[in-house]
Amino acid sequence: MSSNIILTHQEIEHKIKRIAYQIYETFVDEDEVVIAGIASNGFVFAEKVASALSSISTLKVSICEVKINKQNPQEAIQTSLSPDEYKNKGLVLVDDVLNSGTTLIYAVRHFLDVPLKKFKTAVLVDRNHKKYPVKADFKGISLSTSLLEHVQVVFNSENGDYAFLS
Repeated sequence: MSSNIILTHQEIEHKIKRIAYQIYETFVDEDEVVIAGIASNGFVFAEKVASALSSISTLKVSICEVKINKQNPQEAIQTSLSPDEYKNKGLVLVDDVLNSGTTLIYAVRHFLDVPLKKFKTAVLVDRNHKKYPVKADFKGISLSTSLLEHVQVVFNSENGDYAFLS
């Protein structure tokens, strides 16, 4: 592989645990928190964060898959939980890589239609190339890259999880 590994399996595990503790500190006064992962890699990352959070806290943790068309984010967004299931609860929107912010800002807009107690965002890799004014409240790593470089996160491979720059 001619690409550069930016996060090893062990580093990703450490980042997941640290983000779980940050979420717990933020939502410690809540009974329940919903971890909403953007479909495919963001959802896998959300499941890992939710699992870590469940192991360190007494919070009731629910997981929600957010399906968004990344090529056309204005299309309707589908969630595995109904709005009533996350209404008036704390919610963390999770994705693997924050690049331009397009996916995250459209997903945020979707959840703004429902009253939430607290709303935060979490990403594993923040690229710092934002097109929209969106930020991650919890992030594993911030990376300044060129626009020509691409960050890819690989979950559940035979080599363990890793992230690389190509």
